[in-house]
Amino acid sequence: MQKSKSIPQKIFDYVKGNPIVVLLTVVCLIVGFTIPNFFSWGNFNNLAMNTSIRFIIALGVCGTLITKGTDLSAGRQVGLSACVAGALLQRGDYTGRLFKSVPEINMWLVLLIVLCIGAIVGLVNGLIISYLNVPPFIATLGTQTIIYGTTLVFTDAQPIGGFQKKYIDFVTGKLFKGEKYPGLPYLLIIAAIIGIIFWFIFNKTPHGKYMYAIGGNENAAEVSGVNTRKSKIVIYLTAGLMYSLAGFLLAGKTGGATSAMGNGYELEAIAGCTIGGVSTTGGIGKVSGVLVGVLVFELLKIVLQFLGVNPYYNYIVQGIVIVTAVSLDIRKYVQKK
Repeated sequence: MQKSKSIPQKIFDYVKGNPIVVLLTVVCLIVGFTIPNFFSWGNFNNLAMNTSIRFIIALGVCGTLITKGTDLSAGRQVGLSACVAGALLQRGDYTGRLFKSVPEINMWLVLLIVLCIGAIVGLVNGLIISYLNVPPFIATLGTQTIIYGTTLVFTDAQPIGGFQKKYIDFVTGKLFKGEKYPGLPYLLIIAAIIGIIFWFIFNKTPHGKYMYAIGGNENAAEVSGVNTRKSKIVIYLTAGLMYSLAGFLLAGKTGGATSAMGNGYELEAIAGCTIGGVSTTGGIGKVSGVLVGVLVFELLKIVLQFLGVNPYYNYIVQGIVIVTAVSLDIRKYVQKK
């Protein structure tokens, strides 16, 4: 019978298996204790809201990575959803309305419309990958371009603003807010609920087991009776729902939407997943790991801002983190073989 590991051994194994998380956490702590206002409610609120939206996107990407796939259309789906939600939720008295003849629409109806669009795009991705056997990288690269073109046509490349107050209040609102308490952002609560749902799906449902089985060995999963085509379609359809929800929330959070919104978000999501232990070689990944990875990646951005680093260098640093994370993941896979 195998002995359970001691707490120091567990800590050592975690540090050894997640060097980037540990390193970036140490950097954040150093900056936090040396620069004023880093540990503040305002900074926490900013971190919580940004992390919540990125976490929802990363959960969608997570399932595709576990099955040895990917989704490069994630960012553009977020942008399309943000623009559709923004255009349909503009105030009736706003002079710059995109559709002047359309009356004000109920916020929940718009959310349903946006989710349907995301589901359709995700379904198309799943069908192309499952039935046409197009590699996920190529399939989602193609849909990424199509979605971006669709967004440009829909918006005529014009910025969208003037949102309904109910929409802004819902996305930027807080629970338990008072004179002495800053409150918890609704976005944080929404992300937590979705995270719990995904944890349950990944760990307690047949679909979750099938997903890990496909990532481990797709041929063996098929022989075992797993409908791999159906599972992949469900994974990409679910991912589309997450991107559309994130786009709906993102537009309300920023108070505006443009065709460029969401650009590069798929890379951030992949980076967050990889940093959090989701293997690009398939079959490995946890919801808790995704949360840690996204949180650390967002903390890195804030640290760079507090250090006064030129924003243009942020992309260089983020790129280095992404390459390093994937390299370490590949190295662990090779060592296991």
